[in-house]
Amino acid sequence: MGIWLELGVFLVILGFGVWQLYDVKKVIREREQRQAREKAAAGPASAPAEH
Repeated sequence: MGIWLELGVFLVILGFGVWQLYDVKKVIREREQRQAREKAAAGPASAPAEH
């Protein structure tokens, strides 16, 4: 009976870890998109002039 309790706790902890990884990847993706938008908006003004 104790093995099922331990297995249940392990699965809950594993599920929580996967959920946290999903949230971290989501935040990283949003940050990269925001940086790309900022770079695109500032790109033409800060690009060096070509001769």
